[in-house]
Amino acid sequence: MLTHLQCSLCGEKYDWRKPINTCTCGKPLLAQYDLTPNTLDRAALKDREASMWRYREVMPPCPAITLGEGMTPLHHAPGLGERWYVKDEGVNPTASFKARGMSAAVSMAKHLGIEGVAAPSAGNAAGAMAAYAAKAGMEAHVFMPSDTPRAFIVECEVLGAHVYLVDGLIHVCGAESRKFIESQLKPVFDLSTLKEPYRAEGKKTMGYEIAEQMEWELPDVIVYPTGGGTGLVGMWKAFDEMERLGWIGSKRPKMISVQAEGCAPIVTAYRNGERFAAEFPNAHTVASGLRVPKAIADFVMLDLIRESKGTAVTVTDEEMIAATKEMGRRTGIFAAPEGGAALAGAQQLAESGFLSPSDRVVIFNTGSGLKYLEAFA
Repeated sequence: MLTHLQCSLCGEKYDWRKPINTCTCGKPLLAQYDLTPNTLDRAALKDREASMWRYREVMPPCPAITLGEGMTPLHHAPGLGERWYVKDEGVNPTASFKARGMSAAVSMAKHLGIEGVAAPSAGNAAGAMAAYAAKAGMEAHVFMPSDTPRAFIVECEVLGAHVYLVDGLIHVCGAESRKFIESQLKPVFDLSTLKEPYRAEGKKTMGYEIAEQMEWELPDVIVYPTGGGTGLVGMWKAFDEMERLGWIGSKRPKMISVQAEGCAPIVTAYRNGERFAAEFPNAHTVASGLRVPKAIADFVMLDLIRESKGTAVTVTDEEMIAATKEMGRRTGIFAAPEGGAALAGAQQLAESGFLSPSDRVVIFNTGSGLKYLEAFA
């Protein structure tokens, strides 16, 4: 049962029954539940639907607005590494992991009486928000960089969203989105990454699924391409929740953040021993989902990377595209460049000895390569 929302930095608590974005200190709010080993027997999952809403006892308490997101395949990939696996999020509705977060966020927004939503996006989040808002009968306003790949723009238009192209990166889009929200006479709710509590609740289900798919023994390593970082934050939260449910023990995977060399605020802060990341200057990469020069949950990511004894690395655009093609040849998965970045990062860490041949490694492909055809030209 959801009990309250709590600030990830200062610990301030809030009533979940009222629409809210961030704490008064400006940091993300996370949903907190009353969980014990009696909350849910994991054996009950075997008879449930193959979607992320199978974990409904630890999800927002609202009717689900769903397109069938979640329970994506976890492919054993011995062609990449003997004990390596690829979690393929590209088969979600709207072809990316963003479907999870937007399903949860839009469902809860609808439940709380919100009629219009807005968000800045490098592409995949915009398409997901447009899709779930369309199903919910809500207005959607998306703010995207003007150089966003055409597939994302067309997707949002076809799904009925109002599309605003902005000259600048996603943080500039965020500023434009906030100005738009403040200018509206009819309330519009901000669904920006980790600037509302429930996108993380959808993303955390990736952690639940990995545990279930690996028969309740977590992998040794999770390699995750990192932009805004909601997936890292959500999965780490899921592991804590599962331990409280009695589903897993205290063991945690090493959490690996992979960023593009041209946009690496988390890697830079990690290497400098800092808890908060400065805005990365002149951010550029072909992986639009990694082009996030400043993340609101920087400290949460840096804390969990260090607590897990993980690390943070960069790869070049050339390395990620080459790795995307290698993943395709060896696994049959047409990954987004972000998925290629994760593979390139894992290969780098295997070569350095950070990853052992005995490690069970889960590499995240966060979306379909079909939306990034320009990157492969």
